[in-house]
Amino acid sequence: MNPRTILRQLFDAAIAAADPALCVPPHLPPDDGGRLIVIGAGKASAAMAKAVETHWQGPLAGLVVTRYGHGVPCERIEIVEAAHPVPDAAGEAAALRILQTVRGLNERDRVLALISGGGSALMAAPAEGVTLAEKRALTSALLRSGASIGEINCVRKHLSASKGGRLAVAVWPAPVLTLAISDVPGDDPAVIASGPTVADPTTCADALRVLDFYGIDVPRALRQRLESGVLETPKPGDSRLARSDYQLVASPRQMLEAAAVEARRLGITPLILGDAIEGEAREVGKAMAGMARACAAHGFPAGRPCVLLSGGETTVTLKGHGRGGRNTEFLLGLALALDGAAGIHVLAADTDGIDGSENNAGALVAPDTLVRARALGIDSRAHLAGNDAWGYFSALGDLLVTGPTLTNVNDFRAVLVS
Repeated sequence: MNPRTILRQLFDAAIAAADPALCVPPHLPPDDGGRLIVIGAGKASAAMAKAVETHWQGPLAGLVVTRYGHGVPCERIEIVEAAHPVPDAAGEAAALRILQTVRGLNERDRVLALISGGGSALMAAPAEGVTLAEKRALTSALLRSGASIGEINCVRKHLSASKGGRLAVAVWPAPVLTLAISDVPGDDPAVIASGPTVADPTTCADALRVLDFYGIDVPRALRQRLESGVLETPKPGDSRLARSDYQLVASPRQMLEAAAVEARRLGITPLILGDAIEGEAREVGKAMAGMARACAAHGFPAGRPCVLLSGGETTVTLKGHGRGGRNTEFLLGLALALDGAAGIHVLAADTDGIDGSENNAGALVAPDTLVRARALGIDSRAHLAGNDAWGYFSALGDLLVTGPTLTNVNDFRAVLVS
């Protein structure tokens, strides 16, 4: 079988394992005929809402916000679309409407929160005294800085009217059950979509340390609000969070295990390297190239044929002005390190179908990638130096374009050694 076909089958198996239509219904609360109010945010939230509608017979209403192009038609739950990863006015308005929806509820009401990756940017109402323009500027700077998702979301929580547990506080005293699809290393509920319904262990001081470490300019008035602690989030032990319950319905580990099952079906030995790999994308690519070479030369750490599977979220420190996301940058760094090594094919993609802010999920690398680039007069190292991995793989015709997958369990990487 063609190596690219194999890699695509593994990716499709990973996506299928995180399909909201399959992973949401088993976790729904008992349908006693009472009213259920649904709220949520994330790239998978519209598909999650559709799954709820399909399986809930009682009264149902609510509002979720998803990324532009990721909407799914629903009849009883309103779907709103907004910008990601840099928030916009539509995301601000949606967050304010969600907060208004849950204010004034009582103990007899029931709230279901559908949370998935991307919710941090999509539920964008700023905290009191913070402007959307400030949130946009700081988010853009953090995304370019190479900060990890945990660091970025630490800052986001302290600038938000809904994240870092504030949404659960708005719901109180009504109970809220959160169903979450994880897209973060470690599956920490406080990091997934910046934890709108769980306590926040980080502080305003932590947020300032992140901003200062990466040399990001903070407006004076905003810095003063962070220093004073007025923007502090609800902490563990807050009584207003006592009626907030949380269930993880899909995770990066599950999607890697599904890909491993498919690999075995195809007669390929899978080795899951981890579901929480972080680091500079090009450097992670270099490290995985070394592992692949070891497999090809010595059958270590897995025999041949084998596939090295991994997930997590790498970062890109932007220094150039090219186009691309962390998966294509990972692949370009890996291709240069492999230097045409025989028998190694690689796919890396974001499981939501969008790598960064481009139109592709990721791309593919083959032993002839560098040779084909040279034949076209393309300087591989110059493209990596300019953070232009999208342009590189686009010119080769090697981009992986899937469109929105309507789920999001972070990055998927498969290194096939045949």
